Amino acid sequence: MTDDAEDLMRDDLEDLDGPGTVAVSVPGLISRHEDAELVLASTGKLLLLAAAARGIAAGALDPAEPVEIRPGDRCGGSGLLGSLSGDLWTAGDLAVLVASVSDNTATNALLRRIGLDRVAEAAIGLGFTRTRVLDRIREPRLPSHPPAFALGTAGELARFADRLDGTEEWSRIMLRWMAHNTDRSLVPALLPHEPEDREIPAAPPRGMVWVANKTGTDTGVRADVGVMIGPERRIGYAVVANGPAGSEHALVRSARRAGLSVARLAGLTL
Repeated sequence: MTDDAEDLMRDDLEDLDGPGTVAVSVPGLISRHEDAELVLASTGKLLLLAAAARGIAAGALDPAEPVEIRPGDRCGGSGLLGSLSGDLWTAGDLAVLVASVSDNTATNALLRRIGLDRVAEAAIGLGFTRTRVLDRIREPRLPSHPPAFALGTAGELARFADRLDGTEEWSRIMLRWMAHNTDRSLVPALLPHEPEDREIPAAPPRGMVWVANKTGTDTGVRADVGVMIGPERRIGYAVVANGPAGSEHALVRSARRAGLSVARLAGLTL
């Protein structure tokens, strides 16, 4: 890539903000509003998944342990359990549902099993200081409730994603879960990738990227955190876009533009 082309892509990143803030972070490469504390929506579920994965790797959580879905766990919004009849799922099943379809009911059941305090402890152990889960998922969220499910920064989330290199058992578990995410509508949307490729590659074919990610959507929020692997390089990334209600389509466009720039600046695509 020429210096002129790199400058143009950096200028494109600088021009992302519309009706809100678009934070973009790739450790050691891109830092744009990465310290801004923003609403994360379901990307905050990564902290819950990390606590579960570390528990499984340490032998403190059995993925085959049955977890009952209680009435208080059930929640509208994203997911499948609200339309399914079963009330007993394993902890591992719940994690897959959280990672793959961002299931809100599965999130609440797994969060109840692990505990908000333990999720917070795991987050601190992973280096999170400003990124945290505040509450269970609620639909609707009332003024008497905590202001959001999760808050945090793109910088901390990108550095976390950068740690998911498969060298530790918990990170291999996380990558396998995140590879099942069915939502590739944000950062990877315009990139050449196979959304059903679950196996972590040594290197994908030239011109392609492999993606494992977690997205978050809510009113005025579009966010995407994950890992991209190209033929010659691997990166962790985070794009968190917050804006006023009604700006969601603009935020999607910004996240997709950021994805193109991130992949090109990282040398992952032509």
